[in-house]
Amino acid sequence: MSRSVLITGLGFITSIGNDAATVSESLRSGRGGMALHPLWDNPNIPVKVAAPVRDFTVDSPSWRDWSWPARYDVPRETLRSLAPHGVYAFCAMEQALADAGLTKADLGNGETGLFCASAGSAFMLHHHLAHARSSNFERGNPMGVVTSIAGTLNFNLAAHYGITGAVAGFVSACASSSHAIGYAIDEIRLGRQERMIVVGAEELNADTLLPFAPMRALSLNTDPATASRPFDTARDGFVGTGGAVVLIIEEASLARRRGATPYAELIGWGQASDGHSVAISHPEGAGLREAMKRALRDAGVTPGQIDYINAHATSTPIGDRAEAIALRTVFTDTGASPVVSSTKGLTGHGLSMAGAMEAGFCALALREGFMPGNAHLSHADETCAGLNLPRETLSVAPSLVLNNSSGFGGSNVCHVLRRI
Repeated sequence: MSRSVLITGLGFITSIGNDAATVSESLRSGRGGMALHPLWDNPNIPVKVAAPVRDFTVDSPSWRDWSWPARYDVPRETLRSLAPHGVYAFCAMEQALADAGLTKADLGNGETGLFCASAGSAFMLHHHLAHARSSNFERGNPMGVVTSIAGTLNFNLAAHYGITGAVAGFVSACASSSHAIGYAIDEIRLGRQERMIVVGAEELNADTLLPFAPMRALSLNTDPATASRPFDTARDGFVGTGGAVVLIIEEASLARRRGATPYAELIGWGQASDGHSVAISHPEGAGLREAMKRALRDAGVTPGQIDYINAHATSTPIGDRAEAIALRTVFTDTGASPVVSSTKGLTGHGLSMAGAMEAGFCALALREGFMPGNAHLSHADETCAGLNLPRETLSVAPSLVLNNSSGFGGSNVCHVLRRI
């Protein structure tokens, strides 16, 4: 367990920017990605705000209608088996490889693995099934399965890039890409792989987002400036977003031999389940509390050494409250006062890609020397008493950062990152 694990490359396709420089500027300035967004053609639906990805058009079920920035060359044979969020993932992958100084030729020696996270594409699944049913299942798209089921990212990216190391997909709802990062850390620590690529991606369309409406999980606020406000007393649900984030994670000696410039070191992670509800967080954040403790123990650090926490807080009344209580138990009650913020106030909630996206934000904060603030936070919920929740981004360099994620079924995953 002495092998060190470094983040050496990042790729971003997000609502707050489609490259690391733009994302960093958005986090520093508090520029969000929310908009009144006509994702569904029904004025009776009360959900009006979303956080779209710009410069991509992937709202058709036919890949022939899609478009993306000209800098990316997506081969036709690859497009045919991609879902819309697979296009985001492909472009973020190209970014991350270039950022890390890697090429496709570097990935096929068995020492590089790929862990991905997405819920699949309900949009494409519904389209393909409707087509098959219209012919009483006598016809269908031969790529229908691989474009739509939850493993679509790992199927497509592993094949395109010729990756012959460990390849797997993770499905634990909003903790999925955080699980992918955690197990990627272990693959490298245990000597099974020298390099891991972690991908988180999701679509933003009616099929992905609106099933959350009957759960009363989505914000009904029609003002993009305040619809996503984690920890605020007036929060009423999350704002959906899509996109993709890719992290290149490498064993430290390999990174040094290559001359890579790391963003940060991943020094520990932990996970725990609430064992409480299929959909709702434990009211006192029991699982998240234990996951944070386990991550700190794995990293060999104390609560008082953590400078910044990127909270999972999605802007839902129950989830934010549970996390605030867990944070107070682990940190405030032990005399620690790290800066805490939820960047979902800017980005919206990326579902299974959230953990990877926010780990990427933490890596930027560590290398560039800032701590994101809490956008749109006006009046903190009373359960946040004692938490250090700055409104504005702080131009202060953290040394140790904790990144939290929580998902359905009570899955909780936390990572500790250290400045190099």
